[in-house]
Amino acid sequence: MAKGGKDEELILLDHWVSLFSMRVRVALAEKGITNYECKEENITILGGKSPMLPEMNPVHKQIPVLIHNGKPVFESLIIVEYIDEVLMGKSGSKLLPSDPYRRSQGRFWAHFVDTKVYPPSWNIWRTKGKTQEKAKADFIESLKALEDELGEKCYFGGEKFGFVDVALIPFYCWFYTYEVCGNFSIMAVCPKIVAWGKRCVQREAMLKSLPDIHKVSELILELRSIQLAKQEW
Repeated sequence: MAKGGKDEELILLDHWVSLFSMRVRVALAEKGITNYECKEENITILGGKSPMLPEMNPVHKQIPVLIHNGKPVFESLIIVEYIDEVLMGKSGSKLLPSDPYRRSQGRFWAHFVDTKVYPPSWNIWRTKGKTQEKAKADFIESLKALEDELGEKCYFGGEKFGFVDVALIPFYCWFYTYEVCGNFSIMAVCPKIVAWGKRCVQREAMLKSLPDIHKVSELILELRSIQLAKQEW
């Protein structure tokens, strides 16, 4: 198992506002891995990608990509598992539990975030009218399912911050943006999820890894304006 120390070359291709890149930064921070180079890709409609991204990820040409000693690893949840399994870090903590059943449950809920939370969240800020209303309803329904799974626990894995928390916490940074774009209150319908998010962002790893919610909103509202103008055209 690699320690992620000075003898390890780690390069992360990401973008500061990307939900999926945030996962990787959070996982690295939680493991106590700070000795890596971050290369920001301008993946918004306002900019372009560097030649390094399609070279390292020729299939999807998307971020995040973690390059470990010259070898690229793709897809955020796969990268997080790779970090957890291969890179020991200073903390020595594990994001996925050792118990096979609990590990399978963690993977299930992380996949749930990707398939049931992300798609409607995307449409909340990119659309309006009936499409946006349906996206809001689907988004809230998925958050309520996660809220039921969370129950009275501090984190999804219990008392310890773990894999599902890593998968979901970037969305908390976008909650304010979703609320502004969709004119609704997440706190009003999913207070436990909001309380969970507030708990998570107090962790030292989050303070180092997650962007300011107002900075996120400023950029996304600009992108929303451009997107809606294209639809009207």
